Amino acid sequence: MNKSYLDLVNECDRFPYYYDDPVYYKQYVANYHRFKISGCNARLGYIPNDVVKKFPWPKGLWEIDEDKRTVTLLAAHDATAEQRTDLLARTLADAVKEDTFQVLRGWRNELYPIYGPDKKLLASVERSGSNLFGIMTYGVHLTVYVKGEDGIRMWVARRSRTKQTYPGMLDNTVGGGISTGEQPFESLVREAIEEASLPEDLVRANAKSVGCVTYTYIRDARAGGETGLLQPECEYVYDLEVDPSVVPKPCDTEVEGFQLYTVDEVKTALANGEFKPNCSVVLIDFFIRHNIITQENEKDYLEIQARIHRRHEVPTL
Repeated sequence: MNKSYLDLVNECDRFPYYYDDPVYYKQYVANYHRFKISGCNARLGYIPNDVVKKFPWPKGLWEIDEDKRTVTLLAAHDATAEQRTDLLARTLADAVKEDTFQVLRGWRNELYPIYGPDKKLLASVERSGSNLFGIMTYGVHLTVYVKGEDGIRMWVARRSRTKQTYPGMLDNTVGGGISTGEQPFESLVREAIEEASLPEDLVRANAKSVGCVTYTYIRDARAGGETGLLQPECEYVYDLEVDPSVVPKPCDTEVEGFQLYTVDEVKTALANGEFKPNCSVVLIDFFIRHNIITQENEKDYLEIQARIHRRHEVPTL
C-alpha cells in the first residue's frame, strides 16, 4: 500500500462536489433524504434512503416527504432547543428499544449540537445517533511534538483494539468530539487529561490554536455499524510543543498506548493507511504548516489545501 496525500484526503472528504460533475452529484444526492426541523428552511443533514425506510419514526413527530426526499421533525413553531432535543431523544429511544441500528449500541450519553443558518442552537442529539441524521459535528485534535537535533518527533496514539470505531488504528495525540455548550479549547483540555494524562496547566499554557480542517466523511466498515452515513465535520486543530520529559500516558480505555514517531515514520504509516481517516488529514495539515509538505515537493498541493477546508452543504458555526 502506498497512498498519496491526496489519496488520504479523498478517503476523508468523500462527498462529491456539485461543480465537479453536476449530473453525478444529483444522482448521488438522490440516495439521501434531507433532514430538516420545522420552522427552519435549511437542510441540516442528509439521511440515507435505506435509513429512512428502516427508522421506526414515532407517529406525529415526523413528516416524511418521498417526493421532495425530506425528513422533517415536527416541532412546535415556538419550541425551545431543549424541547426539540427531547423529540430527537424520544425518536432514538424507540430505535434503541428495537435495536434498529448498530451505531446506537455505542450510546455515549453525550449531546452534539445542531445549528441553524443563523448559528442559533436548534437542538441537540445523542452523539452515537448524530451520524444517522448526517448533521454537522465538531471536534478537537492536538498534535504533541518534540523538536531536537534530528528534527520533529510526534507523539502518536494507538486506538484501543476494543473500540467500536476504528479499533487498533493510529490516531493523533489527542482527539475528541465537542459536546453541546462546550468551547473547543475546554474540550481540548478535557480530552488531553482523559486520553493522554497531560497536565492541565501544561495544556492551558502551551497548546496553540492553529486553525481547523473541514471535510465530509462517509462512514465505511472501519467506523463500526452502518456504512454510508454522512459525517460533515469541523476539527479545531492545536499544536503543543513539549520537551522530551513530557510523555503522554493512557488514562482511559480508548487509547492502547503512545509512541514517539519521526516525521519519516509518520509518513510511512500514512502511506500504509494506518491512521484513522480524519487523523490523516490533521497530520497533512500539520505537515503543511511546518513546511514539510510544500508547493515544491507536492504536486497536488493546491487541491489538498482546498479539500481539507471544505465549505459545507449544511449550516455551520
